[in-house]
Amino acid sequence: MHKILALPGDGIGNEVMNSALDVLDFLKTRNDLSIDISIEPIGGASYDLNGTPISESVLAKAKDSDAVLFGAVGGPKWDSLEWENRPEHALLTLRKELDLFANLRPAFLFDELLNASNIKPDVIKGFDIMIVRELTSGLYFGEPRGINLDQNPPNAFNTMYYDEDQIKRISKIAFELALKRTKKVCSVDKANVLEVSKFWRNVVAEVHSSDFEVCELSNMLADNAAMQLILNPNQFDVVLASNLFGDILSDIAATLTGSIGMLPSASLNDSLKGMYEPCHGSAPDIAGKGIANPIAMILSLAMALRYSLNFDELASQIEVAIKKYITAGFRTKDISIDGKFLTTNETTEKIISFLNE
Repeated sequence: MHKILALPGDGIGNEVMNSALDVLDFLKTRNDLSIDISIEPIGGASYDLNGTPISESVLAKAKDSDAVLFGAVGGPKWDSLEWENRPEHALLTLRKELDLFANLRPAFLFDELLNASNIKPDVIKGFDIMIVRELTSGLYFGEPRGINLDQNPPNAFNTMYYDEDQIKRISKIAFELALKRTKKVCSVDKANVLEVSKFWRNVVAEVHSSDFEVCELSNMLADNAAMQLILNPNQFDVVLASNLFGDILSDIAATLTGSIGMLPSASLNDSLKGMYEPCHGSAPDIAGKGIANPIAMILSLAMALRYSLNFDELASQIEVAIKKYITAGFRTKDISIDGKFLTTNETTEKIISFLNE
């Protein structure tokens, strides 16, 4: 019996999660799968119910699950709360407590959606990369950190920290993924100015020479990598980056595809248990209107089936169904160019119909 915990969250998180669960329910019934699905509040929804963005019981259930499906959290309603009560705190808590150190963010563009991208078609055609971001260390988690308002002048500080083991394990993930693609890894850093990045580059090179020499390894400074993603995106295949640089580069890559509503992500630990979420946020401006694009959430489900539940064939079927949906000319509002679009529910129904062919 596989265990999946669904955390819809806030805003459109609820709508896109419903879509993913509808797809999962169809697959579960058709294939007689032994999957136990639980649904719990997270983020602002949890704070309103329990006074905390993530309860101890939900955290325990997440640790006991094979995969966590995560919608989106946050919204203006909770912006004035202290950090420990903010919806976003739940996301970082899950990443840390489940040791989800490897964030996989595929960025790709269907040929049929070339006109949805802001990049010229001849530059972006064929775009398909995987960004591997270290997720539980680096600048976002380093200590010491703080704000000193009682000093003159007032100041603030953060610490960028990586040890050898942290770099080795994320590097191995990147190289292993590259073996299944075109065997190319570009490691991104700021080795020209940061000691941490110099160390990062050396450790990545050691992992490469020890176990993955069949792969091609290149290094690129983070600012240049950001520029090259725009100028020549197809030079990349697997991009390996620290927490900070991976955060920035994955958002840049997402914008190249025309809509962040198309892109999934996976965050994995050593045992390949993981949390799967769309790259978009809670989008409170369109929440409740039924126009959110559920494809990123449905593709996140596909990643959960592939990486944590070992249902690779079912994951491929979802991907093929979405390809058929796009090829047939169906669009949600975010990728429509003629004003014609399907609602969230209609999109889900179409994708399930293609799965049922």
